[in-house]
Amino acid sequence: MKRLTDERTKILFEKLAKYIGPNVQQLIDRPDGTYCFREHRDRIYYVSERILKLSECFGYKQLVCVGTCFGKFSKTNKLKFHITALYYLAPYAQYKIWVKPSYEQQFLYGNHIPKSGLGRITENAGQYQGVIVFSMSDLALGFGVLARSTTECKTADPLTTVCFHQSDIGEYIRAEDSLF
Repeated sequence: MKRLTDERTKILFEKLAKYIGPNVQQLIDRPDGTYCFREHRDRIYYVSERILKLSECFGYKQLVCVGTCFGKFSKTNKLKFHITALYYLAPYAQYKIWVKPSYEQQFLYGNHIPKSGLGRITENAGQYQGVIVFSMSDLALGFGVLARSTTECKTADPLTTVCFHQSDIGEYIRAEDSLF
């Protein structure tokens, strides 16, 4: 596993800041140890430094993965978060959306969220802001990007899309071969 280049590190932290804002520091310096990001075959892994040191005795071809896969860089150098990062990002989310129980299944099938499916939304969220999507019982369901700001959502038509689907926990079943 290799260190991220400066360019890829910048892309990663910009994407993290889009979803969790200034809480990125809390993701690195945790009470249970120091964590870091490493790259292996264009995938970004979030791993404890202690486990990283133990994995150094394995060769590049022998290693499948170490840590949690946070996302993958495309050939055009764009980062797409995998659903495996949700567990780590949800507690630090700056902006959140809660989906009505009647619309949870639609979101888990990969559909965008219309205003009629919106339960609650965090105040002062801007347009194209990264959000974590929750059920009304506070279960993290996935990632999204706001299509409208919070103030625009209040006056929007019920069929207007308020959040674009990015990733959801249904991906564990739909794309289990490509997650790791």
